[in-house]
Amino acid sequence: MYKIKLMYKLIIVAIALLSLTTAVAQDWQTDFAVAKERAALENKPIILVFQGSDWCAPCIKLDREVWSTEYFKTYAKDHFIMLQADFPRKKANALPDMQTQANAKLAEIYNKNGYFPFVVMLDSEGKVLGETGYKNISPEEYTNELNAFIKSF
Repeated sequence: MYKIKLMYKLIIVAIALLSLTTAVAQDWQTDFAVAKERAALENKPIILVFQGSDWCAPCIKLDREVWSTEYFKTYAKDHFIMLQADFPRKKANALPDMQTQANAKLAEIYNKNGYFPFVVMLDSEGKVLGETGYKNISPEEYTNELNAFIKSF
């Protein structure tokens, strides 16, 4: 009987932790039109991130050190519309053709030099407010750098 009660408690704790993790998960958009609509509606800039999620070491570091931190996820939820343009190379991670084409179109407009990672801040109409990439700085410092783009326009 004791083992069953303990198992139920562990299950409840696991569900609670999963719910908490999901609640603060990054809300990444993959559709530019939807991101622009939300940006206009919520009066927020768009953070467009070009990444190679399964091959680009600096992209993976940027995700781990900034995008995936609790600090940034919490801040971004209230201040940014996050838009991801991923360019995976492994077959197992291949995106649907429509998404691959949409990401390529974004790259033609906003990442002509093919830099990875490449972070572009846009207004709700798609105008570039600033550009950056991977930097070995804290999530707070990275957020301050992104916010400086807003203040400069």
